[in-house]
Amino acid sequence: MNKRALVLYDFTAEPGNNELSVREGETITVTDQTVGGGWIQAQNSSGQTGLVPEGYLQVSAVTLFHVVSTQRGTDQRISPSSCVTVRKKVLHQECRAVSLSAVQDDDGEWDDEWDDQSVSSYHDNNQPEGEAGASGRSAHGPSVKISLNKYILGPVWLYPTSPLDCVIADPKKESKMYGLKSFIEYQITPNTTNSPVNHRYKHFDWLYERLLEKFGSILPIPSLPDKQVTGRFDDDFIRMRMEGLQAWMTRMCRHPIVSQSEVFQLFLTHRDEKEWKAGKRKAEKDETVGPMMFSLVEPEAAELDVIQVEQRCEHYSRFTKSMDDGIRELLNVGHAHWKRCTGPLPKEYERIGQAFRNLSTVFITSKYPGEATLTDALTAAGKTYEEIAEVVAQQPQKDLHFLLETNSEYKGLLACFPDIIAVHKAAADKVKEGDRLVSAGKMNNSDRKCMNQRLSCMSYALQAEMNHFHSNRIYDYNRVMQLYLEQQVTFYQQVSARREAIYHFMCKKKMYEL
Repeated sequence: MNKRALVLYDFTAEPGNNELSVREGETITVTDQTVGGGWIQAQNSSGQTGLVPEGYLQVSAVTLFHVVSTQRGTDQRISPSSCVTVRKKVLHQECRAVSLSAVQDDDGEWDDEWDDQSVSSYHDNNQPEGEAGASGRSAHGPSVKISLNKYILGPVWLYPTSPLDCVIADPKKESKMYGLKSFIEYQITPNTTNSPVNHRYKHFDWLYERLLEKFGSILPIPSLPDKQVTGRFDDDFIRMRMEGLQAWMTRMCRHPIVSQSEVFQLFLTHRDEKEWKAGKRKAEKDETVGPMMFSLVEPEAAELDVIQVEQRCEHYSRFTKSMDDGIRELLNVGHAHWKRCTGPLPKEYERIGQAFRNLSTVFITSKYPGEATLTDALTAAGKTYEEIAEVVAQQPQKDLHFLLETNSEYKGLLACFPDIIAVHKAAADKVKEGDRLVSAGKMNNSDRKCMNQRLSCMSYALQAEMNHFHSNRIYDYNRVMQLYLEQQVTFYQQVSARREAIYHFMCKKKMYEL
């Protein structure tokens, strides 16, 4: 007899692939389990037949009624909660959940690792409190405080004694579904363990979403390198994406709060697939996110007046806006100069070189005695200018590239500050509203004092973050400007050396004299 199967997850068929669309909780009939490649042929209640991923189904020789009644005793009804009960047991037994979002991912890949999303998105109201505590609320408590040190520049984050760093390397093209779906996997090695872990771009995207959700109200979390669908397996694209991911990870490693967070450490140091998936589920259920992070701040400093908070917010807002304008200008000028260096400028040098060569050819036709010394010099000059054209075209990749990349990074960071500062301005407005309520007798002084304490914690956190931002900004721009100028000096030395060589060549030649 044909077996029955319970559909665990939605699946949308792709046209022309002989696939069958199914919905979670639906019951279908298995007609052929020997298809292979992770697929099963099945028929739905409408009589339509097609292929369905094997991992999407709970196949049994008995009917769905018996499967459900096994879980629910004598209950003869098929309810949504019954299906969820079966689904949860299958998830715990097989860890094979695959959501539809995994099929339509940014790389066009199949991802069976996104069972975590299916698990975390469901909250069983009948779940015992003890079970929930294992991966639920107890995992979200403020177990770690964010401390602030006090220095001459104001509060700063408490930095770890050993800075975290990581190296991304060895990108490899991997596949699943017997080669039907392909993706690029990167090897990340942290300096704390020196044990590499492998991640796809989708995993970086998941990490970004978690960090943004958790720290987005208190810290700037810049976006990842742009996604790309076409050409994602080209060598140049893989290299550029890896370079962008390395820069992003380095920036996250340098932040004392992000680098020591549980979710970031999970990303870098998980030992196996089981630990990775369990950590993902825990991170996705984290309740201490967004503005709740301010409750963990311990400034150990005097309370601030609301006017001081507003003044600092306004100062930071003006600076970040001005810096953003300056970066945009530099990026526009830099990109325009790059285009000129790789387009019109090399062509000008090539035309000059070709003109010298053409003139040399004309002079040769004169047959005049002593002509060879001049024509050789003109030919050498033409070749020199053509070489200079190549040097000019290659130069932006050696110096301007790093300058533009650094500015692009900071453009992404600065884009986060308006929302962060807006949170602080809104909190300051709330405190001022509290003053009006106290005056009107609608709020007591104790509540007003609590509001001001929270505002002070927020303000100290913002100061610490701005101090972190400024110290990194000074370091990064010092480094990139030194590199840029060093490469510019080398570039002009190379160009001058070539011109000087042809000059000495002509001086050594004994020109024909009348």
